[in-house]
Amino acid sequence: MEPVIVAVDQGTTSSRAIVFGQDLAVRAVEQREFTQHFPSSGWVEHDPEEIWTTVVETVRGAMAKAGVLAQGVAAIGITNQRETVVVWDRATGLPIHRAIVWQDRRTSAECARLKAEGQEALVQARTGLVIDPYFSGTKVAWILDNVEGARARAERGELAFGTIDCFLLWRLTGGKVHASDATNAARTMLFDIHRGVWDEELCRLLRVPMVMLPEVKDCAAAFGATDPGLFGGAIAIGGMAGDQQAATVGQACFEPGMMKSTYGTGCFALLNTGSEAVASRAKLLTTIAYQLAGKRTYALEGSIFVAGAAVQWLRDGLGIVKMAGETGALAAASDPEQEVILVPAFVGLGAPYWDADCRGAIFGLTRGTGPKEMARAALESVCFQTADLLAAMKADWPAAGNAGTVLRVDGGMVASDWTMQRLADILDAPVDRPHVKETTALGAAYLAGLSAGLLPPPEDFAKRWKLERRFAPAMDAAARDAKLASWKDAVERTLTRR
Repeated sequence: MEPVIVAVDQGTTSSRAIVFGQDLAVRAVEQREFTQHFPSSGWVEHDPEEIWTTVVETVRGAMAKAGVLAQGVAAIGITNQRETVVVWDRATGLPIHRAIVWQDRRTSAECARLKAEGQEALVQARTGLVIDPYFSGTKVAWILDNVEGARARAERGELAFGTIDCFLLWRLTGGKVHASDATNAARTMLFDIHRGVWDEELCRLLRVPMVMLPEVKDCAAAFGATDPGLFGGAIAIGGMAGDQQAATVGQACFEPGMMKSTYGTGCFALLNTGSEAVASRAKLLTTIAYQLAGKRTYALEGSIFVAGAAVQWLRDGLGIVKMAGETGALAAASDPEQEVILVPAFVGLGAPYWDADCRGAIFGLTRGTGPKEMARAALESVCFQTADLLAAMKADWPAAGNAGTVLRVDGGMVASDWTMQRLADILDAPVDRPHVKETTALGAAYLAGLSAGLLPPPEDFAKRWKLERRFAPAMDAAARDAKLASWKDAVERTLTRR
């Protein structure tokens, strides 16, 4: 049999393993959900041990479904929920606290203090990020301050820090490798994206001992090999990227000006800016899109905290739908005369607002408002937020709009034709849905295959990208402008910093 590649896609609500053939066709998929913990308002945690268990189970399950043994796997690629923090004991490999998830807002006060001290300019210049609880640095400090003895142990070198990719790599290699890749390091608020190194001054500012930090590698690199006991033999680990950067690779957005948006729990849009790290004036993030052969490629990123999570809220919180896939049909049947606007600030608002303290709100409710209108409002909220990001990107980098924008999309929500058509209408831009929708896992698989010498360079990989369907805008300008005006009014009423 030809060698295969296994992609580990460790997300916010589930872990998946996907086996890809050398032609990058999907051979098998295995998935496990895991528990979401909400210990306090605005706090979100995961059990790293449960994540670890789901990853091992899904890899084993996917390999079994594909009928492959360890010796038939050329490499493993890892992609992960970004910014989520794990601190563990180097001697035992055991976490000292639950993982603090990227959505978590517990460090809002600390971030406000840093801003009040005038530190945001320094942070943004070095990292491309704004000061926000979203990022890893203040989460690490919180664990060190709130677990008894942790700070002293960290300073003695007894504890390790990592994002989920790093923790999984440590476990997969039996504690032999403490490393991450440039895209995940770029999301910590501790990494200088211009020099490509951990920044000593930022580590002092955020009170994170540098001895805790992992080695930073390219996205396609030799990350080590799995413990032979896990999967029946050692398997090389050759690729690693945060989920949004992996999706950028999977969507073959290798040329400056190309843009992708992933619709999962949150929504994350990345615009490739090439070798130029564009400093945002519109409250976007400057980040590393990918790093290959020591060369960094940059992107502007807009981060929306709640996209698919709004649909999950309809299902699990309100009981309006039993399955997420029902929302598109409901929205299509809604009353167009009712202008219901949902601002899904359940954990604050991300780009371009960065208001950690505002909370969700619904406007325009009437006695006639029902499940159909609520479904439409939830789906439209994702479209409106994407429009905010696109406008900010064009303001920061005018070249993005010169040739017309085409958005490549992926993630669970893109299966809804209604949502994708409404997205194209609101953006007034074409929306391209690829033939292979597992683009995040595909990106991780490609990076691993590239490292293993199994797959071609990026320019040749890009030729394999195939369009499944293009959604062209069909809404008239007056209707679009009216909807966007209603959205902006609702957001202004929701923000704490008016």
